[in-house]
Parts: sequence; structure tokens; C-alpha cells
Amino acid sequence: MKEEIRRRARELGFDDCRFTTAAGPRTAGRFEEWLKGRKHGEMAYLQRNAQKRVEPQLVLPGAKSIIVLAASYATAADCASESPNPHEPLQEPVRNSRSRGEIARYARYQDYHDVLGARLKQLCAFMDELGGAGTRSLWYVDTGPILERDLAQRAGLGFIGKHTNLISRKAGNWIFLSEILTTIELAPDSGEINRCGTCSRCIGACPTNAITAPFQLDARRCISYLTIELKGSIREELRPLIGNRVYGCDDCLAVCPWNRFAAQGSLMREYSREDLGSADLIELLSLDDAGFKSRFAGTPILRAKRRGFLRNVCVALGNAGDESALPALERAATDPEPLIAEHARWAIRRIKKA
Repeated sequence: MKEEIRRRARELGFDDCRFTTAAGPRTAGRFEEWLKGRKHGEMAYLQRNAQKRVEPQLVLPGAKSIIVLAASYATAADCASESPNPHEPLQEPVRNSRSRGEIARYARYQDYHDVLGARLKQLCAFMDELGGAGTRSLWYVDTGPILERDLAQRAGLGFIGKHTNLISRKAGNWIFLSEILTTIELAPDSGEINRCGTCSRCIGACPTNAITAPFQLDARRCISYLTIELKGSIREELRPLIGNRVYGCDDCLAVCPWNRFAAQGSLMREYSREDLGSADLIELLSLDDAGFKSRFAGTPILRAKRRGFLRNVCVALGNAGDESALPALERAATDPEPLIAEHARWAIRRIKKA
């Protein structure tokens, strides 16, 4: 039955499919300590569903197995590069040029929740038919109250690196994870061991020192958290460190040597949004609410909403130091949305002081 499920998963486009039991992860204690230290910032949903995250039976009563799947979003350019860091982040202001913004790789596609969700629904239907009457299966794509990276390591799909993200020996760091909890009892696959060795490139690459020690992340300093999850104002001392990143950050992922072994995924390729590879910051700052929704329709970027995204654009423009952005920032400084106006005023001050 495992091989039939794995074969169907491959047919649906997934790059890997692994199996583990529905027991709670052994790392539950570390997760609970992380929450107690408030390292999750304002992500209250992590605290709210904490008990479910460490006990899969609370998510799907009677679950016996968990299937963990991976879909690569590595591009041909990622795979062809011999450099451990093919996309150097902008650290210094760029002068005398229209400024460009950086969007994390995973968001340069149509929303992976929709793309993968449609296929997981098909895979669940296949499994329920395979398991017979009374079989129940429940799928998630980065949204369920489960510790997906811990489960993925236990299933042998990859190992959690020092940056706290999952690394696949087959697909590197550029992978989407999804899971199916099922009442079908399936033999678990062997788990993966950590293979970081003495490498600490990811720790050194983090612009904000959010990786406070190997395998320890303070989300409150992470650029992905600051530009996506944080709904309010970004702390002023962190703004210069964000550089030109307007949605997410790839730095700790990009430097990982395991990316050298990654192969380009086939599933996400047709959903690529090449226009999001590099964005004109001044143009983005002119978007009204309708324009923002139209420009990023069907992508994960909608999650930040206009107020959060243009907040990020203002910060990036301030860091770029491009005086040609001042008229656009002065208009943004009068935006009805206070969050945008505040960060626009900060950007103006930063450019004028440079």
C-alpha cells in the first residue's frame, strides 16, 4: 500500500513521499520552551494550538500514520550555480539607480497552498478508497497544527538544519512541505540524521542575527517574520538590516552547501511568476488597494496586505538611498494608512541623512 501511495504522489508531481507514525514528535519539549521564551513573537496561533502540535491524535483522532511530502521550487538557475550563495543579498545602499526589491523565491509562484492543496485532495481521495470503508485522511499545506519539520525528519524526508529549516539531500533547501494524517496503518520509513557537520554558513549569513545559536531561531528578529508575520511597526534598529527585502528572506537557505545537489522540481515550474524576480520599488509604492490585489492576485504576497507590503517597500527604499524615490516617499508619508506613512517618513529621513 505504501508503494501505491508513493507512486500516486509522484504522478501528482510531488518530488518525495515519506511515511512516519502518528505519534507526537520527541522534540515537543524544545517547542514548548521556545514558546515560553516568546521567540514566536506575535504568531499567537502557535501558542493557541500548541497542544495539538505535539499530539497528532488531537488533530485527527484515530490517526495511525502521517505521510510527509515535498515539492521542490528550485529553479534551473539555482541548480546550475556552483556557488553556495548564488544570490548575494543587498547589504549596502545602491546609489543613482531606480531601486529594486527582493521577494523570497517561494513567493515567486502562484500560491503553493492552492497548487499543492488541489493535489493533496486527490491523494487523500485515492488513499481513502485504498483503505476502504471508515478510512479518514486529513491534509495540510503549511497550515495545520503540527510540527511538520520534526515529522519530516522522522519520516526521513530531510533533516532540520542549524537555521531550523528542513534540508533535503535530494532537493536542498528549496522545498514546500505538506502532510496527510490518516487512519491507515503504514510501516514508517527510517528517520534522517543531522548532516550539518561543522558548517555554520547559515548562522553567519543571517543579516539580523536571528539564528541565535545552532538550531535556535528568534523569530522576532527574522526578516521573514518582520516582513510577513509582523502586522505592526518594524523596530527602527532592525530596519537598516532588512536591506532591499520586501517579502521574506532567503539568505540562510541560499548559503547552504546542500543546495548543490538539488534538482529542479517539475510541479511548480508552470506556476512561476517571473515578474516577481525583481520588483521596482518606486512603482510598487504607487499601488492602491485594488492595484495591490490585482498585481499579486493568486500569490502568497497577498498575505501581507497592502499596509504590510508597502511598509516593507518604504524600508527597502530608505535602505537603497536612492534620492529619486523621495517624491514617491513624500506621497506615501501622507497615506491614509498610518503604518505606511510612518515608515515612509523614516525612509525620507534616512535618505536625506546619507
